[in-house]
Amino acid sequence: MQAEVGLFFSSPVVHGLHGAEGHHSESLSSVTSSSSVLPLNITASEGNLLSSVAPPSALPSFVSPSMGSVTHVATSTTHQPITVTQPVPASTHAYHPTTFSPVIPPSKGGDVSMVLPPEIGPAAAHAEGSGGLLGWVKGAVGSGGLLSKVAEKAKNSVDSMITTLDPQMREFLYSGGDVDVVVASDKEVKLSPVREAFQAVFGKATVSGLAAQATMIAAQPVGFAAGVKAAEERILALQSTGKLHPKQPIVAIENFLVEVEENKWYDVGVLMLKDPDREINLHTFTQLTPVPAAVVALAQEDTPNDYPLRWSGLAVTIGSLMASNLQVHHSEWHQALTGVSRREMLLIAAKVLAGLYKNSIGGNII
Repeated sequence: MQAEVGLFFSSPVVHGLHGAEGHHSESLSSVTSSSSVLPLNITASEGNLLSSVAPPSALPSFVSPSMGSVTHVATSTTHQPITVTQPVPASTHAYHPTTFSPVIPPSKGGDVSMVLPPEIGPAAAHAEGSGGLLGWVKGAVGSGGLLSKVAEKAKNSVDSMITTLDPQMREFLYSGGDVDVVVASDKEVKLSPVREAFQAVFGKATVSGLAAQATMIAAQPVGFAAGVKAAEERILALQSTGKLHPKQPIVAIENFLVEVEENKWYDVGVLMLKDPDREINLHTFTQLTPVPAAVVALAQEDTPNDYPLRWSGLAVTIGSLMASNLQVHHSEWHQALTGVSRREMLLIAAKVLAGLYKNSIGGNII
């Protein structure tokens, strides 16, 4: 047996000696290197070749069911397998499970749970019996719902854009509804603010105009009583034509002079509304616009002493004299004098009148 072992390790050396003729030193070095790479130090005195070979060890397991330890395999300088076992903390896992991490942790006091709107909750769906989300959609689309308000705002935005590009489209877009008012004048400076005011208050309103003139009051009324009487005369004149229904609501506008103090004159406009069907009589006034005393004195001089309606005012209107002095149209002298147009003054007063009329219809005013 000892001879067989010697032949087993010397055969490659003999083969090297026969292959390299005359190179005795190289053969000796190869013998030395061959013997150094042998895995085991085997001597001739040992009785068995496999007696010094270590028994096979178990294969390393990279996935441990208990996750309690991990096996590492290391090789010594003599190339012998060495098994080393190191304990691993129980909290360490080979595979990390997927977990949900909220943006706001519960420790911060925030509620990370999903909160559904009460309209679409299970209780609301059961109470309404309309099928949960479908019922919520029906409620949102219905009158006063969320989608209804969004649609209304979108419609108002589109209408505003259209009327800005083409102001004449306002009458077409906002005409209709249950409110139908006739203005006792065909002048745009009176008709336009009344239409805009009623459509702004009621949403939709039909406002038209017909010419009417007071015949029993002076051309330029003086005093509150004369101004209100002139507005009533316009309404009566329009009703007497037979062109309107007897119960048709009518709005009349009349400007007049008022002397607040001695030689302190102001121009004021009265807006009167009469609704014979509902028996509603309303009137309001515009802001006061100062008028120079010299202009009023000129109008008094131009009024004859035998003027039959002198008791109620003057024969010459203040508008014509102011327009002549300011070199503007007679309907624009307010703008030229104060910077505020007559239409703006009438618009504010007309909105007040429309608001009063709306509340009167609703029974809010007794």
